[in-house]
Amino acid sequence: MSPSPQADGRAGSAPVGAGPAVEAWEALLRSQVAVWRLLQADDVWGSVGVHEYDVLHTLHRRADGRARIRDLHREVLLSQPSLSRLVERMAEDGLVARDADPDDRRGTVVVLTEDGDRARRRVGARHAESIRRVVGASLDERELRALRLLCDKLRAGTAG
Repeated sequence: MSPSPQADGRAGSAPVGAGPAVEAWEALLRSQVAVWRLLQADDVWGSVGVHEYDVLHTLHRRADGRARIRDLHREVLLSQPSLSRLVERMAEDGLVARDADPDDRRGTVVVLTEDGDRARRRVGARHAESIRRVVGASLDERELRALRLLCDKLRAGTAG
C-alpha cells in the first residue's frame, strides 16, 4: 500500500485534512510502539515476561493487591481470553492466586502473591532503569511532566 498524500507533501505522516486530533493520535501511537519495542527487547524480563509483569504491576498498584479478571482486562494490553489463560499459568507458577469473587460466583479475583510481588520488584527495578534510559534520553524533566499530564488527561477523558 502506498502512503497517502500529506498536507506538506511528505509521505508517512497523517493524511491531508486529518486534523490535529488524528495527527496527535498517530504521533502518540507511533511513539508508543517505537518505545515499547525497545523496552520489550531489553534484557530485563528473565522468567517473568512483559505480559506477566503488566499483570503483577497492575495488581501491585491496587491497595489490596486484588482485582477481578474483568477489571484487570481494562488495565492490561491483552484480550480477555488471553488474560484468563495467562492468569491460569501465573497461578500455576505461584505468582498470583485465583479466588472466587464473593460478589459474583461466576467471577474470579486475581491476588498478587508474595512470590509474584518479589518477581515484580526484581523485574521492575531493571524495567524502570530501562525506561529512564530510553524515555529520559529523549525528554527533559519538564517535557516528562507535561507528557504525564497530557496522558493522564487523555485517559481521564476516555473513562466510561
